[in-house]
Amino acid sequence: MTNRGGAPTDGAAERTRRLVLNPTSGEADHAERVRRLAAEHGFSVVETERAGHGAELAATAAADGVDLLAACGGDGTVHEVVQGLVAADALEDVTLSVIPAGTANIYASGLGIESVDDGFAAARRGATRRLDLGVADGEPFVLSAIAGLLASASTATSAQLKERIGTLAFVVEGIRTAREFDGLEVAVDAVAGDEEYVWEGEALCLLVGALRGFTGPDEPSNAETGRLEVTVVDRLPPTDAIAEAVEQRLFDRETPHVTTIEASELEIVALEDDPVRFSLDGERREYDRVEIGVRPRALRVCVGEAYASSP
Repeated sequence: MTNRGGAPTDGAAERTRRLVLNPTSGEADHAERVRRLAAEHGFSVVETERAGHGAELAATAAADGVDLLAACGGDGTVHEVVQGLVAADALEDVTLSVIPAGTANIYASGLGIESVDDGFAAARRGATRRLDLGVADGEPFVLSAIAGLLASASTATSAQLKERIGTLAFVVEGIRTAREFDGLEVAVDAVAGDEEYVWEGEALCLLVGALRGFTGPDEPSNAETGRLEVTVVDRLPPTDAIAEAVEQRLFDRETPHVTTIEASELEIVALEDDPVRFSLDGERREYDRVEIGVRPRALRVCVGEAYASSP
């Protein structure tokens, strides 16, 4: 049983269940255990074989009448599966369940799911929420769209480095990238309620979060508001920018070079000849001009017992 209004609901009715398994995500040591647990919980299993395959498998699952679809992998696997559901126009018919097996698993953590066992427990319990879905030029994202320094580090981090040292790989790559990063020349036009926010210049990074917060308390942003969290960090020496971000996060102080608003839609335009490079849920994209919006409460997702939307 699901709750289309958004409140958690215990005791899921019998569903047709399928699990999309990325066997190479994270440390690539989870596949056998996940197959066993999937069988115990009534999921048939299909496996990804290449980049983008998760979207195809999700669309096929929707066409086959699957109404509880699990994505097992990292944030990129979840991104692909949701892509497939959107392409199949199946968001009203299919509930998403997340089984975290990637390197960082930021989206799963935001759902109150910290482990493979948590993921299967959430599917079994059947409590769901209707969460906002970001959209960048028609492509959905569940977590974030980021451009600038953080995007460069995220998309440059190699699979080999992530396999060797885990989440520390992102820090290592961030230090490397900061030495070479020249700044991000962009114009941002955002709609925030009845107001319009315009920013133009050189940024260190531009951060758009659906279920991902970048400033304030160290917790996910509220993905049930119909708005995206947008943060612009002015171009500064990286150490100064980090210091300001820490000051804003830890002490809740206004800082002159870090601006955060909530927006329902925004347009970002590259002011140089080169396109703006984005990390869309960790997947690399490039745009000369991009429109980013939100589909309020479009995605029905199983959540863990620890999930709580922000006030």
